[in-house]
Amino acid sequence: MAFRGHYEHSLDAKNRLSIPARFRAAFSAGVVLAKDPEPCLAVWTPESHEAIIERALGDLNPMGSEYRKLSRFYQGNSFEMELDASGRVTLPTPLIGHADIGREVVVVGVGDHLEVWSRERWDGQQEGLDAEIQEVTERLGHPS
Repeated sequence: MAFRGHYEHSLDAKNRLSIPARFRAAFSAGVVLAKDPEPCLAVWTPESHEAIIERALGDLNPMGSEYRKLSRFYQGNSFEMELDASGRVTLPTPLIGHADIGREVVVVGVGDHLEVWSRERWDGQQEGLDAEIQEVTERLGHPS
């Protein structure tokens, strides 16, 4: 399933996020919540998370420092969770802090996973994307 679109949500008092109903079936085997290099958190299916980690680490020396750093960042900041009966997942405190998430969030589909942004940061991200997208698309297919 390709995750697309963006959806505004509010966390409840227990920091639970309601996964958009159209995506819940994709997470029936579980959810991996992960720190993202950008100021948001990523929501992966377990299979997709494992695949992206394998791709990221695949060409690195498993005894090297870059491998260890990437592994620590991605594996050490990932949390395996389950959706509750209402399709909600509790966001871990470290990820909330990383993404500076308050009550108001935006869930964004980015193809193979979802991102969760604070509403304020998402608005800023959208402004930046709107300002840069023409330049980015002009470079497609052309070496930098």
